[in-house]
Amino acid sequence: MNISKEQIDSYKKDGAIKIPSLFTKWINDIKEGINFNIYNPSLYGAENTKKGQKGRFFDDYCNWQRIPQFENIIKNSDARNVAAQLMGSMNVQFFHDHVLYKSAGSETSTPWHQDGPYYFVKGNMTVSFWIPVDYVPIESSLRIIKASHKWSREVTPTKWLTGEDFYKNKKDYIPVPDPDKNPTKYKTLQWEMNPGDAIAFHFNAVHGARGNKTNTKRRVLSLRFVGDDARYIERSGKTSPPFPNHNMRDGQKLRDDWFPFI
Repeated sequence: MNISKEQIDSYKKDGAIKIPSLFTKWINDIKEGINFNIYNPSLYGAENTKKGQKGRFFDDYCNWQRIPQFENIIKNSDARNVAAQLMGSMNVQFFHDHVLYKSAGSETSTPWHQDGPYYFVKGNMTVSFWIPVDYVPIESSLRIIKASHKWSREVTPTKWLTGEDFYKNKKDYIPVPDPDKNPTKYKTLQWEMNPGDAIAFHFNAVHGARGNKTNTKRRVLSLRFVGDDARYIERSGKTSPPFPNHNMRDGQKLRDDWFPFI
């Protein structure tokens, strides 16, 4: 699948675009994979619903090697070709998968954050695909701060459930922004989504989501890719995902036996 120059330019300028129907023919595979993951979480599976809130917010990652439906999508869908075009990269490595599930009536929001600071990868050639398999009204959809991927400093990563800082070196980061309190300063992008549509966004695009106040569940698979300039960066603590015993050093390319070229 080829995407337009206008879409590529918008991705570079704004840090996120919607691509309608990119994964429509993969909906059944994604549903099967997500449902399996929900009932068979890995050691990274997490419940993010805060005390006193209604509903459920579950997430889990790094399961593609044990969920064949995910592996099939990663290797055989148009994700690789679209990622290469958006990133402007000759080569594409798969970084990781991420399942995000919000039950009907979930009151838990996804905190504003950048994915990049949680990761041990640095580079401008990055893209995540946010792929719902249920209809998502704009009020429950992903929200992106426009052009935030161009900010000169990264946003403080926090722990979703407690709000605590993820690393100890808080001075290296800027405070978490709040577009709801300052909408003039922070312009946001968000879209109504049909099953199989995708939002493509840069690892450093600041994003979040409200709770799911609809009467239907919101199941999402995210697929994350990196390009030619991606390198390992040493963080001040355990990253998320942690990928224990990876044995990489600062400045190295990601090892392709763990992060395969697609």
